[in-house]
Amino acid sequence: MGMSVTGLRTTAARRLAAAALMAILSGCANYAPLPLSTQMPLRSTVSALDQADTDTTAPLTVADIVRLAVANNPDLKAARAQQGVAEAQLLQAGLLPNPSVNGLYTPVLSGPGVTPAWSAGLSEDIRSLITLASRRKAAAAAAQQVSATILWQEWQLMGKARLLVIQIAGDERMAAVLRETQAMLAQRYDHTRHAVATGDADLTALSPDLTALGDVEKQIDDLDRQRQTHRHDLNALLGLAPGVPIRLAPVADPPEIDHAKIQSDLAFLADRRPDLIALRLGYTAQDAKLRSAILAQFPALNIGLTGGSDNSNVRTIGPQITLELPIFDRNQGNIAIERATRQQLHNEFRARLATAESEAGALLDDISLTRRQLPPLRARTQEARRMGKQAEAAFAAGNLTERAYVDFISARLARQQELLGLEQSLREQHVALDTLIGAGMPVVSLPKETQ
Repeated sequence: MGMSVTGLRTTAARRLAAAALMAILSGCANYAPLPLSTQMPLRSTVSALDQADTDTTAPLTVADIVRLAVANNPDLKAARAQQGVAEAQLLQAGLLPNPSVNGLYTPVLSGPGVTPAWSAGLSEDIRSLITLASRRKAAAAAAQQVSATILWQEWQLMGKARLLVIQIAGDERMAAVLRETQAMLAQRYDHTRHAVATGDADLTALSPDLTALGDVEKQIDDLDRQRQTHRHDLNALLGLAPGVPIRLAPVADPPEIDHAKIQSDLAFLADRRPDLIALRLGYTAQDAKLRSAILAQFPALNIGLTGGSDNSNVRTIGPQITLELPIFDRNQGNIAIERATRQQLHNEFRARLATAESEAGALLDDISLTRRQLPPLRARTQEARRMGKQAEAAFAAGNLTERAYVDFISARLARQQELLGLEQSLREQHVALDTLIGAGMPVVSLPKETQ
């Protein structure tokens, strides 16, 4: 016996529903676990770092340290994951709103009705379509802002890496001077102590040597703690375990300042420094959010098609409209919030730009002052060295007291420390200026509405 027409229709409807369900499920995302690793992520050797050279015996230059820091810094690796979140948000903002489907089926239980009643409808949120373009624009600018923010973190990390290398090199220079002075004073102290033991000198002769030697040894101890801190900071920056040795190449002296180039860089600072570019992109995203909030004043409107059949089998079909009446809420609260946020970002950008210009001018003045102070200080340091050698010869000839000799040595040490400190300050000022003005960063062309 063949299947009835009604049975054929029912079977076809079931197959169609099953096919639609399979199509929907095939587009769904699948869950995959991402277990956390509890193993220590720090590397135990320099050669184990990403982008490390195969020749591990060569000392690392400043450029090598910067490259390894950008590739291996744990905090920077974590920050780069923000880009994936921003791209996902951009994807979500670009999706069209799903249409809504509703249905109703009421079978006949009693009464004059002869068939079950049913109704079905399909509708779409029009307001979501109206604000779609502005939401896409806001999400795109926000994604670019995240990229610029990550680039600014990389740029700051590069400056910090350069600064640590310069500080470590300065520690080594200072340590060499202190060790030389310590050896000289220790030799002098041993000689005087022997003279006191044999009766050739009284006990008061030991006081200047003991005091000067104690001062130098304390400075050496303080410097050793500072050197260890700087080394640990550099290892942490590179993702290395504490105590892993890093051989560093000598650091070159900073070049002369090109004031014309600096002024040119400052003129385009907002187009070059990543944090300022990030602020401008954030302002663009916020401006698009404000546009979206203003467009959202449009009453919530759902337009669709609905149809059905009553119990007497009378069938109908026609348009359906659901309109929100904007009597109390016209989105004025959200508009006020977005407008105030845009003004805040506007003022923050202007303040950041003014601060950068002020800091750059101050650094230029500091560098100029330091360079003016260096030549006379070098001359005074050279004079202190000559006087120290003369004092050593006079003391050996018996023409100078123990206290006077130690005073000359201490004065020479003070001059050398002052000179090393000023030279170190100059190197650090150059690093700070390069970081501040985005030296080496290209000019970025942003959309016109970002201006």
